[in-house]
Amino acid sequence: MAKQTSSAAPPPPPAPIRTVALGSALSERYLSYALSTIMARSLPDVRDGLKPVHRRLLYIMQELRLDPAGAFKKSARVVGDTMGKLHPHGDQSIYDALVRLAQDFATRYPLVDGQGNFGNIDGDNAAAMRYTEARLTEVAQALLAGIDEDAVDFRPNFDGAEREPVVLPAAFPNLLANGAAGIAVGMATSIPPHNVGELCDALLHLIKAPSARIETLVEHIPGPDFPTGGVLVEPREQVLEAYRTGRGAFRVRAKWQKEPLPRGQYRIVVTEVPYQVPKAKLVEKIAELINAKKLPMLEDVRDESADDVRLVLEPKTGNVPAELLMEQLFKLTDLEIRFPLNLNVLDADQVPRVMDLRQALQAWLDHRQVVLQRRSRHRLAEIERRLEILDGYLIAYLNIDEVIAIIRNEDEPKAVMMRRFGLTDLQAESILNMRLRALRRLEEIEIKKEHKGLSQERKDLKALLADDKKQWQSIAADIQELRKSYGPRTEKGRRRTEIADAPPPVEMPIDAFIEKEPVTVVCSEKGWIRAAKGHLEPGGIADLKYKEGDREKFALHAMSTDKLLVFGTNGRFYTIGIDRLPSARGHGEPIRLMIDLGNEQDIVDLLVLKGGRRFLVAGYEGRGFIVAEDEVVAQTKAGKQVLNLGEGEEAVTCSIVPDGADHVAAIGENRKLLVFPIGDVPEMARGRGVILQKHKDGGLSDAKAFVLAQGLQWAGRTKTKADLKEWIGERAQAGRLPPTGSPRAVKFG
Repeated sequence: MAKQTSSAAPPPPPAPIRTVALGSALSERYLSYALSTIMARSLPDVRDGLKPVHRRLLYIMQELRLDPAGAFKKSARVVGDTMGKLHPHGDQSIYDALVRLAQDFATRYPLVDGQGNFGNIDGDNAAAMRYTEARLTEVAQALLAGIDEDAVDFRPNFDGAEREPVVLPAAFPNLLANGAAGIAVGMATSIPPHNVGELCDALLHLIKAPSARIETLVEHIPGPDFPTGGVLVEPREQVLEAYRTGRGAFRVRAKWQKEPLPRGQYRIVVTEVPYQVPKAKLVEKIAELINAKKLPMLEDVRDESADDVRLVLEPKTGNVPAELLMEQLFKLTDLEIRFPLNLNVLDADQVPRVMDLRQALQAWLDHRQVVLQRRSRHRLAEIERRLEILDGYLIAYLNIDEVIAIIRNEDEPKAVMMRRFGLTDLQAESILNMRLRALRRLEEIEIKKEHKGLSQERKDLKALLADDKKQWQSIAADIQELRKSYGPRTEKGRRRTEIADAPPPVEMPIDAFIEKEPVTVVCSEKGWIRAAKGHLEPGGIADLKYKEGDREKFALHAMSTDKLLVFGTNGRFYTIGIDRLPSARGHGEPIRLMIDLGNEQDIVDLLVLKGGRRFLVAGYEGRGFIVAEDEVVAQTKAGKQVLNLGEGEEAVTCSIVPDGADHVAAIGENRKLLVFPIGDVPEMARGRGVILQKHKDGGLSDAKAFVLAQGLQWAGRTKTKADLKEWIGERAQAGRLPPTGSPRAVKFG
């Protein structure tokens, strides 16, 4: 048997391998990804204000005939068709987009009419798509109006089996009306919702004055109009600047009112919360602040909301001003937010750019003009075709007997009629397709009437297309109709966000944020700090436990509203709020976690900030000066450098200068004591200071300002003026050893 040869074609040769630099390949691929993210996912189109997923959802819903007056369909059906035909991405992301379009607290003018659980303002999620149903709203219908009349371009879908609109006709200014948010690659967009009635006023003004100033447009559009209401308290100058540049932010507060109660008490009721703030998380945050004693004036918070928002705030006493309490809440919670504006959109050429208010409004008007022209041309072509058919019908009625004879007797009646009466192919075909009852005399009259009406409409359309002014009059008329439906007197068009003056700055005393109570601050030798409730007696302080090998170094009485001054061996002063200190139930926390004090540095002194005092500070080399307490308060964790030190030198003392102090006592490690007039020590805000005492061996151990007539307190003893007579000298001397019987300590204590 002969061997059979294979008839299969040989495999094609492999593609040649190209050598490409890794950086070049990464750049090319990342650029493609970035452009895809910007154009096909994250940024809205300025013309219809929609991202691709929203546009595809609405188009599929129209294809499913989910009109506002029609029946609902399962959301799963809508999501499935959208994913299968136009948007080949995850079904959950598509459903999330659909849900947001149906939430009246998230979308100012919902595009989807939802039936079922579509989530709530508390932040709860919607039910699964198999349980909910959806259909279009009138707003969505306005966005789609004319899409079957060649109003916009279409393109193939991802596999070429379907076609989808590039943009919607958008007879509704959706971009600014509903806003948008998205994060692309290297850019983002954030546009708050606005009131359609106000947008219509601005659009009508822009038609009359295309070069209108932003200030004029802002008179019509004073600011965003959020679906959840609230109070806009951004200064007008900032609003103008945001709309002028396309970038900025709007300060929005919750709306509240004071309800009086018996015996001089009251409660505060919050009726509107800022946009995109989950109410449940807001209540949870306020409760946390109450438990942490960050809101000492507030007793309780309750959520009594039903269909409306009602958060009840109970103050501890009726003596607390409601305005002060709300200022606390505005500063500490999301009862006040700043909603960003970044008008970054894709323009008509699909180029991302940041527009100002006028450019965004003009872009929508230009799109409406293009849609009007395309729809008019489409309608004109339909009229021309219909008139051609009607002209054929009229010829047939004038020669009805001959037409019937041709149809009955000729094998090719169409060709014969075209030659005999000069008919076009369309006219002849239409005559052949006529029904017998259309041959009535009454039908002929109706055709002549229709012909006359269409002829007039054709004339009007040609005039419209030839006159730019008439086109803008038509667009203005459409906007006027839109304004009637969404004007300020209608329920849908009523402004929800109140415009208010910017609130004056309120000086908030620290007591307003922290519950004032006595505490005892304890810091160990290893730097572990804590605050015990109450002013502990020495015995109570001694009962505190420390880590192994550690013990007490500082213990002082204060109030929870006070601040601590920490002076380090690096010459820096640090400031710590006592309310930040951990409780004394444990060993506390390392103070180095609260301030930028290195492990190689230590604490020289720990003081309660009182203000108005003066400190004597000095370093190991014997230099020092006097500094005002108000000059050493630090605003940051890094502290404030006050005493400049030499290389390897450390600060050794920080003592309070008592009122009336006239002398300074300095003692070195060699136990030599020197007393000199305080007038020789300068008062400075920062520096190395002057030499207080010279040291041949070792350095300065301690220095103290005192009233000579009252004597020098030294290690629990008092040295009188007479006792100190031999040690009084001039600044910068070495001093003398103290007399026999004096304390051996080189610290005054």
